[in-house]
Amino acid sequence: MAEPLPLTIPHAAEAAAQRWPDEVALIEGSETRTFSELWQECRAAASALLERGVSTGDRIGIWAPNSREWVVAAVAAQACGAAIVPLNTRLKGREAGDILRRTNARMLFTVTGFLGIDYPALLAAEDLPALRETVMLDSQFGAFLASVRGAGDERIDAALAGVTPDHISDIMFTSGTTGVPKGVLMTHGRILPQVGVWIGNTGLARGERYLIANPFFHSFGMKVGWVACLLAGAVMVPMPQFDVAEAIRLIEQERIAFLPGPPTIFQMLLAERDKRAFDCSSLRGGTTGAATVPPVLIERIRTELGMKDIITAYGMTECVNITSCRPGDPVDLIAHTCGAAIPGNEVIVAGDDGQELPRGETGEILVRGIGVMQGYLDDPAATADAIDADGWLHTGDVGTMDANGYVRITDRKKDMFISGGFNVYPAEVEKLLAMHPAIAMAAVIGVPDERMGEVGKAFVVLRAGTELDEPGLIGWCRDNMANYKVPRRAVFVDDLPRNAAGKVQKTELRDLQ
Repeated sequence: MAEPLPLTIPHAAEAAAQRWPDEVALIEGSETRTFSELWQECRAAASALLERGVSTGDRIGIWAPNSREWVVAAVAAQACGAAIVPLNTRLKGREAGDILRRTNARMLFTVTGFLGIDYPALLAAEDLPALRETVMLDSQFGAFLASVRGAGDERIDAALAGVTPDHISDIMFTSGTTGVPKGVLMTHGRILPQVGVWIGNTGLARGERYLIANPFFHSFGMKVGWVACLLAGAVMVPMPQFDVAEAIRLIEQERIAFLPGPPTIFQMLLAERDKRAFDCSSLRGGTTGAATVPPVLIERIRTELGMKDIITAYGMTECVNITSCRPGDPVDLIAHTCGAAIPGNEVIVAGDDGQELPRGETGEILVRGIGVMQGYLDDPAATADAIDADGWLHTGDVGTMDANGYVRITDRKKDMFISGGFNVYPAEVEKLLAMHPAIAMAAVIGVPDERMGEVGKAFVVLRAGTELDEPGLIGWCRDNMANYKVPRRAVFVDDLPRNAAGKVQKTELRDLQ
């Protein structure tokens, strides 16, 4: 990128308003916002937050689907020096309450109308001593913006001047192998350079319309989503939930040029195109995930959807971008690898001793660079376990690297599987299952699923004198954990296979299928 990077995310919103004041920044339904209008709304929200005493070190929760209000609330909080705490919209009250308590979130922006869920009601039974106010983005946000001095409030400029690249920008929670979700501490200075490189690799351009179906509570939807639009001058078209018919309507009506997502999104679009032709002539490019993608799918995305610049990339909450393919890479390379280290990163494949292995050998993927997280919230032990003394982040992913530095992920070192694009850690699901009054023990594994990639399968030992069947267990899970964590199958067993040390042998569970 030719222009120097802004210092922070709110500085990026301000710079976009100065560079492209009258150009469209966001399209949502029948409403549009220019970069200037969007920044003015961010300033009005910042004024309201400052009036409430929000400042450096505070944490502001956002529990809502993709929307203009989400972006405004986030930028406003960060302009005050606060960190945002994005919450997965699929979480249940117990899970969300735990995150809000652990971050001492003093405010929460949420909604009542998404998929019929009343989010504040889910928190009614939660003890949240630090939470002072909840603002409904879908009904109260207009009044919130107008509540005090508005965009002209001079306090905003003073607050923004004090926000630096070293300030915490967000605390995104990622599940841990210990069963306890961990808060990833990210700073503005870690995010923006990585987003700048990503823009260069994808060719995201000023004025291009970017359909953001990836959720804002995820790095994919936030950092290389709307933050990338602020840096590149691209147009955000937020989508609360991916729906193939609505995606096609937006592609045709809004002339979408850029569309990232997991392979399933493109498979769904191609399946619809097999049924009926739709106008996808505006599509140019996008990215898909680190999972191996059949070469024929890449070829179809390019030829049938017209996305000549589709590439694969690899990142994680703890490091937004790790590797990426480059424009012009051959189809086989894009399909079978997740690219090479992006500028600013070092990537190696290491053995159990942490030393780099010869090219072609299989080991754990390690990354070091400016984009690696600061650490885990209030968890120095987990931080030290993840980032070694030499600064290498141990990703937990296993793979190989070819002579040109291109990485192929072959397995996962951690006990984790991916369901519908979300990381599922069996230890966390097992901990939640243990709360069921009829369950004595449970073990969860990931099993293949055509639509979701993998889904959970629970092996359950019941307590003496209790009864429970598969529908009852799955129904309880749906009430007590995020949908993507819910096991889709349950098998009731007399005991779980264990080794001499008492650890459950999950390889033997796979043989029981």
